[in-house]
Amino acid sequence: MTKSKKEKLDSFVLEGVQLAPGMKIKIDDTTLRDGEQTAGVVFANQEKVRIARLLDEVGVHQIEVGIPAMGGDEKKTIKHIAGLGLGASILAWNRAVIEDLRHSLDCGVNAVAISMSASDIHIEHKLKKSRAWVLESIKRAVDFAKEHDLYVSVNAEDASRADLEFLVRFARAARQQGADRIRFCDTVGILDPFDTFNVISFLRKNVDMEIEMHTHNDFGMATANALAGIKAGASYVNTTINGLGERAGNAALEEVAMALKYIAKVHMDLHTERFRELSEYVAGASARNIPVWKPIVGANVFAHESGIHADGVIKNPLNYEVFSPEEVGLERQLVIGKHSGSKSIQMKFKEFGIELDDGDSREILRLARKLAVELKRGLFGKELMYIYKDYLAQKEAPGQGNLSG
Repeated sequence: MTKSKKEKLDSFVLEGVQLAPGMKIKIDDTTLRDGEQTAGVVFANQEKVRIARLLDEVGVHQIEVGIPAMGGDEKKTIKHIAGLGLGASILAWNRAVIEDLRHSLDCGVNAVAISMSASDIHIEHKLKKSRAWVLESIKRAVDFAKEHDLYVSVNAEDASRADLEFLVRFARAARQQGADRIRFCDTVGILDPFDTFNVISFLRKNVDMEIEMHTHNDFGMATANALAGIKAGASYVNTTINGLGERAGNAALEEVAMALKYIAKVHMDLHTERFRELSEYVAGASARNIPVWKPIVGANVFAHESGIHADGVIKNPLNYEVFSPEEVGLERQLVIGKHSGSKSIQMKFKEFGIELDDGDSREILRLARKLAVELKRGLFGKELMYIYKDYLAQKEAPGQGNLSG
């Protein structure tokens, strides 16, 4: 009886690789391809060029710039980006079709992704072909690309639902023709980090080539799955700025980079202090706002309101912050609201050049909390100053009343 995919994985578990501080994990950012495939998102030509420049300045290893076979403005813009002389490798996406690759060659890119379905679901119901046809198509396309001295990534689309033995044959066929890496695509985002670790460990043992993680966020695990794959031995990771991508999006560049640095202890050699700038530009170009709670670059990541938390951050930011806001281009904020404490009030008024004693800070805190509840939000600096002025007026003339409180 043939073992199921789960039985094969359950019987094969590696300890994973040791991620040494000097280990190089390479980012292949696909904002300009998979990110732009987000429903309703279109980048203007000049925006694509600007995003490519920003990614290069941040320090990503490779930029997936788009699909030359689309022709028109897409091909023209890709050719322009390839001619900029950027430090990053420029990769174009292709089907396993020779004509697609000719379009990529026209653009002057130095790397290509050759994409082909790996799962039987796709082979039978999307391609309506056979496994043998898939392997032969890969061989022809990789042969052609290597004849023209291109770096080749073979994308195993829907790899997370593929038969493991066929996935190994798929990767080996690509490798035998000279492909440089295999991209493992969790196309519909169905894996968890444990299964991701096992399947990449399995591939690493059975296929002698570099592995790239391409993870989707349908169940909110894109970044976790990308890290799990890296811990199992993958050396490339596909990302998008702000996690843009089809459906629920892809693994976010800023999340993967900072998680690798602070959780896996792998330094990415990226200019992370420009992450917020990069995120803001792409948010504007994609007409998608950055949620305030967005990991790494959201405005609330370094905003503190709770009295206990704010007091801890005032004493030492490491109490509640793993890294400094400046490291990703943000600033720390003390928010005065319903949950604030007197220490936050005193610190906030120091920013205004005003020293409050304990009695004044407690009373102003009482008034601030009351107003925050009425307004259902934190208070602006100007509102705090109104409370302060009204409080002083009330102290000097108790009989005049207090509109703020």
